[in-house]
Amino acid sequence: MRDVDFHSFVAADYEAIRGALLRLRAPGQRFLEWGSATGVIALMADAMGFESYGIELDASLVRTARDLATQFGSGARFVAGSFIPTGYVRPAGTEDSETTGDGPSGYLQLGMALGDFDIVFVYAWDGDAPLMHDLMRRYGRPDALLLLNDHDAGLRGYRGGREVSIVRS
Repeated sequence: MRDVDFHSFVAADYEAIRGALLRLRAPGQRFLEWGSATGVIALMADAMGFESYGIELDASLVRTARDLATQFGSGARFVAGSFIPTGYVRPAGTEDSETTGDGPSGYLQLGMALGDFDIVFVYAWDGDAPLMHDLMRRYGRPDALLLLNDHDAGLRGYRGGREVSIVRS
């Protein structure tokens, strides 16, 4: 048996996300993907006209995302770091997380804050949704949309901590 580190990965529901972003897009909107991995969703958002960014802890995945952005002529920007803002104190019960890890804040590299984004997307691992909501409550704008995707509940949208329809009429 080989002794190799394995990077766990679960693909998001790309079709559902694409549909939601098509319905939600508007001129000048900023999109951020937390834990962007190879950047597929941030690249998709850029192709739809969003000013698009991704923050990912794994520097090798950031390199892949940047290579894909170059290959496809995308303006999406990717940085290696944590999507947890500097100084954030996690609520009890969120310390052991599959989604987050230790690293410098990616916002410093972007020269932006979480409150600068209109839509934030994350694939949340089991039990991580409370952390995501807390981050948005503390650092995001009240009118910003959190798009939360997980294995069990699919894609959902939240504004100000309340679930909202992500289907525009």
